[in-house]
Formats: sequence, C-alpha cells, structure tokens
Amino acid sequence: MHYLEWLAAGWVAYFALHSVLAALPVKRLVARRLPAAMPYYRIAYNGLAVVLVLPLLYFTYRLPGDPVWAWRGVGFWVANGLALTALGLFLYSLRHYDTEEFLGLRQWRARERRVEDQERLRISPLHRYVRHPWYALGLVLLWTRDMPPAFLLTALLATAYFVVGSWLEERKLIAYHGAAYREYRRRVPAFVPLPWRRLSPQQAAALEARATGRASPGA
Repeated sequence: MHYLEWLAAGWVAYFALHSVLAALPVKRLVARRLPAAMPYYRIAYNGLAVVLVLPLLYFTYRLPGDPVWAWRGVGFWVANGLALTALGLFLYSLRHYDTEEFLGLRQWRARERRVEDQERLRISPLHRYVRHPWYALGLVLLWTRDMPPAFLLTALLATAYFVVGSWLEERKLIAYHGAAYREYRRRVPAFVPLPWRRLSPQQAAALEARATGRASPGA
C-alpha cells in the first residue's frame, strides 16, 4: 500500500501549497518585493493549481484496488441523483460569482496591484443557506462516488482540507468585511443547511449593505 502513502503525501503537499499561496502574508510579501507581478498573481495561482492537481487526479483514478464500498441498488440512484443535483446547483451558482475576478482576469486587465480581493461581500441564494456552497457541493460529489482505496483516501483528505481551508478563507473574509461577516458567520452554517439558520433575501441584502458601509434596511 506504499502507493497510497505517496498519494497522501502528494495531496497534503498540494493542499498546503494552495493555502500558503492564498495567504495574505505571502501575497503582501510578493506585493512588496515584486509589485509588477501582482496583476498576474491570481491567474498564476489558478494555473499552478490546475497543473499540479492533474497528476494527483490521474493517480487517484488509476491506482489499483477493489472498492471499499460501492453504491448499489436504491443507493446507486440516490447517490447519483444527489451528485446530479449538486452539479446543477454548482452551475446555477456561477451566475452569482464574479468569474473574472475569481479567474484573475479583472486584476490582469486593470493592472491591479492591491493584495485584497476587490469583490464586495455578496450573499447569493445558496450563500443564504450555507457559507461555503462550493465546498458543500464538492463534498456531495466526492462522497456519492464508489470508493476504491485511492479515491477514499483522496475524499478524506479533501474533506479535511475543505474544513481547514474554509477556516483560513474566513479569516481573510473577516479582515475584508469585518463585523458584517462575523454576523453572517453567526447566522449561517458552514456546509450543512439548517432550516432554522438561514437568511431571507432582505437579511442578506442588509448584511451586504453593512459590509459596504451603506445604510442598510432592518434585518
């Protein structure tokens, strides 16, 4: 099973590098030492993430091993139904993201050298129910697959990364949006929707207005 140890090491290194390069201290260091590189930072970050993840995904799917468990019978239809729903919600959510900023195209075109993300706090329909909808949907896609040893290992490590990564991401969001994001975090769960912890459209708009410093309606 030594190949699983190498795969685990590869994923841990990937997730660690991904988090380090997204951290504000690292971005501030680059901004001080290489300010001319900052407009390209996000594009390079995304490109490196894609290039490095491809061999890990290849080995995840190619390494041998009988499934630890597999969805069969009714479970097969339930699991794949959930996966298709998650995929549909992911595609739906794209309209509520600033994809140009996410990809780094906006920063490149504007020759933006600031470290902080420029997108304001946006609470999309999915964000009214969970703080990290992409992570939540990713977990559904992961855990509705059959689980050979390599895929199970990847799913476990990815789940741990989503938890740790969401915590690191929220530290930045609090730095950007202050008390408004703290209030949002208090009222909305991270990954699992809870009927009694959600925001109405009016409450979401009030928090968005609070984050931008505008007068906000009562929540």
